[in-house]
Amino acid sequence: MADKSLLLSEEDGFMQQLVLPTSGSGEVNLFPDQKTEAEPLFTIVEPEPVACIKTKNDGGDKVFLNICKTSQMPSPQDITEEELVALLDLDAPDYRIPMSIGEPHAELDKSGKGCTAYDVMISDEFMAKIQKSHIFNGFFMTVVMEGLENKFDIKLDRNWTQLKNRKCLGKLHEHRIRASSKPRIQEMASMYPSAGQEGTRKQLISEVTPSAVSNSVEPECLIVQEPKTGYPQFLVAEVKLPKVKSSRTIDLDLGEDRILLKAHPELYTLDLYLPYDVIQEDSGAQFNRDTKVLTLTLPVKPA
Repeated sequence: MADKSLLLSEEDGFMQQLVLPTSGSGEVNLFPDQKTEAEPLFTIVEPEPVACIKTKNDGGDKVFLNICKTSQMPSPQDITEEELVALLDLDAPDYRIPMSIGEPHAELDKSGKGCTAYDVMISDEFMAKIQKSHIFNGFFMTVVMEGLENKFDIKLDRNWTQLKNRKCLGKLHEHRIRASSKPRIQEMASMYPSAGQEGTRKQLISEVTPSAVSNSVEPECLIVQEPKTGYPQFLVAEVKLPKVKSSRTIDLDLGEDRILLKAHPELYTLDLYLPYDVIQEDSGAQFNRDTKVLTLTLPVKPA
């Protein structure tokens, strides 16, 4: 039986915002005028079963959740239990779990009666975290329940149990997850005005200051919007990478509302959620070798 002290109320509707979908859009091509080899829009993943959860729907029918892991999915931002508790007190928490929820499949329980099973897949790293922490495990199960309810318009009993001698029920289905977008970064000459023209820079709407992340650091990132007031047509993100010598050492993933960046070898790491959803296929990336600034131009989806 789940420890209800670890579960959040069903009325906490913001939980559905914490699931980061892993399908629905293809790989980003930031420079359509440049010929590139065709690459798959999606990756087929075989989930590895870890735990089987038994619950019921509002009609009293048995429902089983096959909780799985894979090394081919990103992990959410690494935070502590204390940071998670503080985050859940916010009206609009900025924390999402990359998660793949499969389609329902009909199965038979141990008594031979029909039931429904769902496969839920997360990253290896986050799976290890929830297995060590009751708080993260309770939080994760709440997000899973609400994710399933919102996706399939069902109601699930929160009094779930974990089967002791079974890691999954039925045959696990392959998951088709969105291929990680690897935008090509165009190197260019200096694009910034001289010191005497610095006043022409756009007004900042967000600033992230550097902080230590493992052996790497979080680079300074400035975000501006255009137009400066009202709903923007596009965002411009400027990431300062003073130790980077070439764009070849930069790994850049772009989601609808998220920027993931790593500069090797372990120089910088950036995991940043954007204030608006952007149009990935029309976005652009340029690295200035003189100023060591990576500039992302991100068209915003219409309101």
